Amino acid sequence: MSLDAAFESPAAKSRYVRTLFATIADRYDLITRVLSYGMDGRWKARLVARAAVVPGERALDLASGTGDLAFALAARGARVVGLDVTHRMLQLAAGKARASGATGVTWTVGDMAALPCPSSAFTLVTTSYGLRNVPDLETAIDEIVRVLAPGGRLLSLDFNRPSSPFVCAIYLAYLTAVGATLGWLLHGDPDTYRYIPASIRRYPGARGVAARLRARGLVDVQAVPLLWGLMTMHVARRPADG
Repeated sequence: MSLDAAFESPAAKSRYVRTLFATIADRYDLITRVLSYGMDGRWKARLVARAAVVPGERALDLASGTGDLAFALAARGARVVGLDVTHRMLQLAAGKARASGATGVTWTVGDMAALPCPSSAFTLVTTSYGLRNVPDLETAIDEIVRVLAPGGRLLSLDFNRPSSPFVCAIYLAYLTAVGATLGWLLHGDPDTYRYIPASIRRYPGARGVAARLRARGLVDVQAVPLLWGLMTMHVARRPADG
């Protein structure tokens, strides 16, 4: 499937994303560091600190990848479910856990659009680079709201689409050039990482995501800019009255 065809429908994006992340799983940590200018770990640490984990609480880390956020939440005392659509990602995460002796995380293959979790099961939901990749953002947010307990918190980290057309053009051109180069070098296909700027072009951006969170009943919604607004951490809460 071509990169342009990946965005023709939610079903097409779902197929493309599943294939893409299975392809890049073993390079995922490297690429995340490169495309975040080496700051990915710092941003995730800020998210975990902002989450204010209560020891013993149930947390769900969506699009868990190789488990960075899940491990950090567990280290602060949360009982974590790490969920990802890509089985290979979770194999790598489990390997990290065995190598480091980390505990407190269970791994589940699942789709953010149809979470295999009971309603109101978690007091904390986190995700890094997850909302931008779902085929239908509104459906994914609805599922997050469903599995959050009343009063539960959502924290999400992702690329932003800058509001300035000039800054946005430079930013996307940079990601396209770097992504194409890395795609050729690592996979023989420039589209492999050109997916990232392509997905950002179609992403509603920080304000758009915040509006969608509010529209689906979440409160205390904040969009915290990172790296001069090129990245965003969203923070939101399900009302205590449900």
